[in-house]
Amino acid sequence: MIYKEYNMIFKRKSFRKFNDALKLTHEELRDIDEKIKKLIPLMDNIEVKYQIVPREKTTCKRGEYCLLIYSEEKTNFLLNIGYMFEQLDLYLAFKDIGVCWYGMGKTSEEEYKNLKFVIMMALGKSQPSEFRKDYTKCRRKETQEIWTGNSGLEMITEVVKYAPSACNTQPWRVVCENNKLKIYRTTSIKSIMPKEKVPFYNSIDMGIFLYFLEVALLYNNILFQKSFCKEENESNLIPIAVYNLQLR
Repeated sequence: MIYKEYNMIFKRKSFRKFNDALKLTHEELRDIDEKIKKLIPLMDNIEVKYQIVPREKTTCKRGEYCLLIYSEEKTNFLLNIGYMFEQLDLYLAFKDIGVCWYGMGKTSEEEYKNLKFVIMMALGKSQPSEFRKDYTKCRRKETQEIWTGNSGLEMITEVVKYAPSACNTQPWRVVCENNKLKIYRTTSIKSIMPKEKVPFYNSIDMGIFLYFLEVALLYNNILFQKSFCKEENESNLIPIAVYNLQLR
């Protein structure tokens, strides 16, 4: 399973255009529904619900359907959303179903089963040729800008930076020292997003990044223990998590 997900890191992309001639079948929609039920949460104590609706029931302009995601508003609930549903993103790439995290989309159903709407994902059937062919051509920050220290983890550092993020802001910063990865969210972000929205969406992005990180670590047979931090600003860096690595 990890092997498949790792390879999908290099195939997936954020779809801006979908082929309207292609349609998801009822079987594919059922498969998506079953996969969502099996997503692994980052936080076991946060309730999450979802709906899959036709795109026309939202303000989204992409895809055939939209996955509406709802959650309890508890500590780290945005991290949890990013971590859980990036699993779906990678899975659907394997199934040749395009995905786009659609941050600014709105729905008339702001609540579902007493949970508040968080974010939506646009979904649509795609041709294999429409997925990414050369991941190195993605616009990403230089490794040294997002990762300090290395300790022989080049096979990790050069992969995780390809995680998707809102408006490609790439808010993750990593400090590696003594077999320990300290994960931060930078607040020094320049974006076309409204300034007050940046922390919200970048917190989801950090959950996505944590999942990419874990897939890359496990693929390379690196075990770890993780713990979460209180979000206290440290010179424009907000600590998110610490990963203690078990290097052989």
